[in-house]
Amino acid sequence: MPGDYSGRFAPSPTGLLHAGSLVAALASWLDARSRGGRWLVRIEDVDTPRCVPGADQAILQQLAACGLVPDGPVVWQSQRGDVYADALQTLVNKGWAYPCGCSRKDIESAQTVARHSAAVYPGTCREGLGGKPARAWRLNVRAVQEALGLSAITHWTDRRLGPQQQNVNEEVGDFVLRRADGLWAYQLAVVVDDAAQGITHVVRGQDLADNTARQIVLQHALGLPSPQYLHTPLVLGSHGEKLSKQNGALALELHNPPAVLKALNTAAQALGLPPTTTHSAEHALHQWLAQQTSQDC
Repeated sequence: MPGDYSGRFAPSPTGLLHAGSLVAALASWLDARSRGGRWLVRIEDVDTPRCVPGADQAILQQLAACGLVPDGPVVWQSQRGDVYADALQTLVNKGWAYPCGCSRKDIESAQTVARHSAAVYPGTCREGLGGKPARAWRLNVRAVQEALGLSAITHWTDRRLGPQQQNVNEEVGDFVLRRADGLWAYQLAVVVDDAAQGITHVVRGQDLADNTARQIVLQHALGLPSPQYLHTPLVLGSHGEKLSKQNGALALELHNPPAVLKALNTAAQALGLPPTTTHSAEHALHQWLAQQTSQDC
């Protein structure tokens, strides 16, 4: 039922919104509105050392300037540590999470095959720390899969990218739930919060698609439902790199209505929507929403 739809936009306040993040925000808003659902905003600020003071409120102001206003209270992940601790304890009690004493250098040195992406965790501490002090907590992926009768290969269908699959154990390994610095890992926080907020549809940038299989395995481990996923096209910089805060993407200029419309039109173009000639963000959103709704019918 359309009314059962719940979507969300979940920015990290490591800087202000840029052109790439507005694409994900607009896509998630349009998807929710076209299905008669609700649209929520969650501030993903668990990585507190990287968060910029005041960026969370500035992001909410940017969204409001674009006419993107959430249908419920904004949630801050930094305020939900107790909930994540409960989830981790559930996994520990089941024997599916264990402490790890490995440093990044330890993991990289244990690799037998050269890789261009992040090193696969080899399971060094799965059977014990071997005298090393505990640094992080990891999910025992194979134990979860075997206990729940899950396939070694996780399959899902992305609403834009089509059928997807990943062997989490071989391509990622036992992934981190709580980091060595005591901060909660993205994977655990997002899975717990999507379930707590009743999120049924996740619309986010394609750079996050690789996280999906890990999150599905973790959803199974915690007995939580899996949302439907749609990953939006990436906005690329002048040299073909992904536009992001890490590579210097400029914050959106939203100081007046023409600037807002320019930013929205650029985001709409990335989503394959026609530019609007209206003079207000509200009218532009209504035009794109009408087109999106007609396509979904």
